Amino acid sequence: QVQLVESGGGSVQAGGSLRLSCAASGYTGSTYYMAWFRQAPGKEREGVAAINGPGTTTYADSVKGRFTISRDKARNTLHLQMNSLKPEDTAMYYCAAGYPWLPLRTGGYSDWGQGTQVTVSS
Repeated sequence: QVQLVESGGGSVQAGGSLRLSCAASGYTGSTYYMAWFRQAPGKEREGVAAINGPGTTTYADSVKGRFTISRDKARNTLHLQMNSLKPEDTAMYYCAAGYPWLPLRTGGYSDWGQGTQVTVSS
């Protein structure tokens, strides 16, 4: 059974850092994409960062230079290091896996975690 479990969310002041993790189980192989999405209240879910099997990364413009996505294939774990956090980064963050049509679009991601809340105060 495929399962994604996020951890590492919390509350932090603006300018601070958090590191999110996503443990994946039930997958075979490593060619699939993994990604982080976020959704703030009243807004659509948006792609934050994605990484494919060979390790190519894609970032949303809003997080470039501040967030870093990484993948530990041996442990089937995905991470998101978030630095210089801003209040507008406040959202529920979701881990996703699959074969997307576009890395930062939801279409094609077949598996989703339950989410972890990130709150950034000013």
